[in-house]
Amino acid sequence: MSPPSATTTEVHTNGNAKPTAMAPHEPGLSETQAKVQMPRFPMPPKFEDKYKEQDYLKGRLAAAFRIFGKYGFDEGVAGHITMRDPVDPTTFWVNPFGVAFSMIRKSDLIQVDHAGNVIDGGEVRLLNAAAYMIHAAVHSARPDVLCAAHSHSIYGRSFCALGRPLDIITQDSCAFHDDHALYTAFNGIVLAEKEGQDIAACLGSKKAALLQNHGLLTVGKTIEEAVFWFISLEKCCHAQLMADAAAAGRGGKTKKIGDEEAAFTYKTIGTPMAGWFSAKPEFDKMYKAEGDDFLQ
Repeated sequence: MSPPSATTTEVHTNGNAKPTAMAPHEPGLSETQAKVQMPRFPMPPKFEDKYKEQDYLKGRLAAAFRIFGKYGFDEGVAGHITMRDPVDPTTFWVNPFGVAFSMIRKSDLIQVDHAGNVIDGGEVRLLNAAAYMIHAAVHSARPDVLCAAHSHSIYGRSFCALGRPLDIITQDSCAFHDDHALYTAFNGIVLAEKEGQDIAACLGSKKAALLQNHGLLTVGKTIEEAVFWFISLEKCCHAQLMADAAAAGRGGKTKKIGDEEAAFTYKTIGTPMAGWFSAKPEFDKMYKAEGDDFLQ
């Protein structure tokens, strides 16, 4: 994630303009006063060979499932993460129905076309119908999205039972400032094409959706981004549930972050590159803990 460039701003005082050097990451702080400036971050790898890219991304997707398993985001057979195929972008890869997140390997993933046909993948070729209905609609509506993640995480689904958007009450929640949607319908398990399309339409151009009485949905231009937004949104839901309860117990309300401050903070922590880079430690830890088992 490249930092914002330092800018020169003209401040008008009594008709006189004086240039002021502004630090790239804190309003009102001069560049000479700033002791630490945002570094230039690494970038996601790029591939000329689409088949090599496919193989790499399938490994990252398998790692993503292991990470979800570590966090306990799986419950029974519910939950799914999809990755748009770089070779054939009209198809996507997803977890086979009934295989535990914590056991998924690269070779287990199945490839699905937008008609719902399993066209390639591992030995277990069961497709979760709800996964297809939601993710096919999202990938179709959002060509910018490489990855979409959904599961029935405990704090996400608890917060979604409130039928309200997230309050911006912490620095971390600023990543979702004006960038999450609330889907207010619940019609049971998503088995109808229209329901998936309605969810995709509600998501719009945003990075996340709260599915009422259901759970969280996040998307990203990279697998890492979608995974980090899910983890972060789950923790934001947890934080708000606790903060709301604590405030109510004292007869008060939580303190909200102002729109200007939230929008400013979003520019640092809410961008696609911020999401990708923020996920790096999770993937690094997974590689260290699991070795290459998930890459088989």
